[in-house]
Amino acid sequence: MFQESKAEDGRFAFDAEWYDPHASLIRKYQFLFYPKDKTVEMYDIKNRRMFLKRSFIDGIKFEDLYVGATVNVNSRTLTLVGYSDEYTRRTLSSKKEKTLALIKPDAVSKFGQIFDAIYQSRFLVCNAKMVRLSRAEAEKFYAEHVGKPFFDNLVRFMTSGPIIAMELMKDGAIGGWRELLGPTDSSKARSEAPNSIRARFGTDKAGEIMAAITSQGFQVAALQMFHMEKANAEEFFEVYKGVVAEYIDMVNELCSGPCFAFEITGRGENTPIDFRDFVGPADPEIARHLRPNTLRAKFGHTKIKNAVHCTDLPDDGALEVEYFFKVLSD
Repeated sequence: MFQESKAEDGRFAFDAEWYDPHASLIRKYQFLFYPKDKTVEMYDIKNRRMFLKRSFIDGIKFEDLYVGATVNVNSRTLTLVGYSDEYTRRTLSSKKEKTLALIKPDAVSKFGQIFDAIYQSRFLVCNAKMVRLSRAEAEKFYAEHVGKPFFDNLVRFMTSGPIIAMELMKDGAIGGWRELLGPTDSSKARSEAPNSIRARFGTDKAGEIMAAITSQGFQVAALQMFHMEKANAEEFFEVYKGVVAEYIDMVNELCSGPCFAFEITGRGENTPIDFRDFVGPADPEIARHLRPNTLRAKFGHTKIKNAVHCTDLPDDGALEVEYFFKVLSD
């Protein structure tokens, strides 16, 4: 086992787990990250041997490392389940503060702009899900306000439509979120904190993509963040296996970090076709030349990192929605 990290080592150590689908086992590793050169080292705990010599792994950034995070190392999706030493715990636990954030019913239509403001304020969205609260759930969540004059109106408001619940993280996340929200009274927020969320709505590209989708008249009926396992990504993209040369790269990209899944509605019976047209050609370079106003033209980088997946065939739409929001959610 490695010695405990020290400040002079310039590294951080995490306990990591990987589910081996072939052996049906959870394999445990020590995951070491060196911020100075962004390299990774891994140690196989059970077999007491080096698993991965110190090397650069594309896509792994220091700010994305925290307990509960998933990282992709050589096609293995690892979950960081704890700190391996006291130095890492002491250094990071105070900085990686988490807070709950809610987008309430009256602001859900502006969720793209709100997500963009969250990312611009350097928050990390660890998890997100669109839900609809029952009255009992709302009463339980706001139990501290029972008996107050506004309680019934608050419960009625919070159950009037869907909300989006998020787990946010950054240094001083709780205070930072309160500052970003601004004063409770929206009219007061507009005068005292005009850049706050409450003032504006009553970068990471995710928020911009969400805003672009809703600006075109599409509606989001369901939303959830997922951390895809390789087996699930392979299953989801199975129709492309043996057909698309980039199949393996597509699977690895989907496993490389968190992704948002949306159920898109609106614009009549042709929604799947209309949305596919709005997403654009699979290759962003082709999209930029032929259809520059599409999502992939604006936000995609390569044919693999093309920002957005969408249903290719209208008949597959319901199946893909069911896969994410029923199969994976369960």
